[in-house]
Amino acid sequence: MEWADDAGTEALIGRPAGRIDEEGWEAFLTAASDAIARAGKAGLPFVIDLSQVDYMSSRGLRALSLARRAADRDGVAMVLAAPNSRTRDILAISRYDKIFEVASTVEAAVAALVKG
Repeated sequence: MEWADDAGTEALIGRPAGRIDEEGWEAFLTAASDAIARAGKAGLPFVIDLSQVDYMSSRGLRALSLARRAADRDGVAMVLAAPNSRTRDILAISRYDKIFEVASTVEAAVAALVKG
């Protein structure tokens, strides 16, 4: 799992890539938690761009839940964006698409957060 992020004027965008599974979930959680803390300090919402995530296991889903908990604790609005078809299926099967707001694009996620 690789991670990059960038803070725009309207949101901090996290961009994980690869597999978020038994080997990558801790790196994902650490990177997401750090980004959430920075977003909170900057007063920005947080978007996780899932377009480059190849696979997410149950541990990856758990890491998403823990990231959400950190975002809630820090008062940071969080939206998932642009999952590919495989990741979208994983979110649907696990019903995480009912727990998280999932936007079809990063731009739509930012727009939803700004209207918020």
